[in-house]
Formats: sequence, C-alpha cells, structure tokens
Amino acid sequence: MNELNGYDFEDLQPGMSATFAKTITEADILMFAGASGDINAMHINEQFAQTTPFKGRIAHGMLTASIISATVAGRLPGPGTIYLGQNLRFKAPVRPGDTVQAEVTIKELLHEKRRVVLSTVCTVGRKVVIEGDAIVMPTSRGDRVKNSAVSAAINA
Repeated sequence: MNELNGYDFEDLQPGMSATFAKTITEADILMFAGASGDINAMHINEQFAQTTPFKGRIAHGMLTASIISATVAGRLPGPGTIYLGQNLRFKAPVRPGDTVQAEVTIKELLHEKRRVVLSTVCTVGRKVVIEGDAIVMPTSRGDRVKNSAVSAAINA
C-alpha cells in the first residue's frame, strides 16, 4: 500500500479484489434526488410506486452504482484513482433499507497506458443488482518520483 492507503499501478495484479458495503437509506435517496435532479416518482413517491411492477419505491440506479465508485476510490486501487469509464447492467431493484455490497476485481492491466480494467458487481444478499466493467487510472510510484524531482529542482 502507498501513503494514501491505496495501491499504485506497480502493485496491482489481475485477480485482486476489494469490497465495500452501504445500506441505502431514505435520506440517501432524497439527497441523491436533490443533488442529481432525478425526481422520478419511482424513487420518491410511494403511492405512485405501489402501482408499478416494482410494487414500491426503488433507489436510483446511479445511487446504487455509486457504491462501486466508493469501492474504487476507497479500496482498490484506492485514493488518487481516476475513474475513466464504466458500463452497467441493472439486474434487480434496490429498495430503501437494502445493504448493497460492491465488489471490484482486477481483470486486466494495460501497462502501456497505466490503466486497469475492473469487473464490477453489486449485490443485495446473494442477488446481483448491478454488474459491469470499469476502466480506471490508479496512482503510480513513477509519477511521484518524477514530481518529487521536479519539486526539488524548483525549490533548489
């Protein structure tokens, strides 16, 4: 691990994985609706949501997907990682009170561009609610060495 409590590109290997879990609360759903502007009645109006095939309110898909982002930023590769892309397949709804667990697994290291391809999955219990892939750019020891040398030269 590096000083940010994450992994530099040079430390990563295919197959490494990490998880993070969060219970989705009423407050999370309402704050996400406010922050995103997504006020779809499926998320905020129980009376309406009861009339749909879901038979009740569901969390925003992108709120649920943000648990993947938290796993990438906080666990693997960790702090300093830049998120470059994500594809998602929504498989099942998440409801207020559900605990979502995200797992990211390194599928491939793209050395020429210092990129990492991740398999991503979110589950509630044993049920997969989201699956997909992400591409990220983690920190690199090489960049810190270069930046330290530049800083030293500037300050000399």
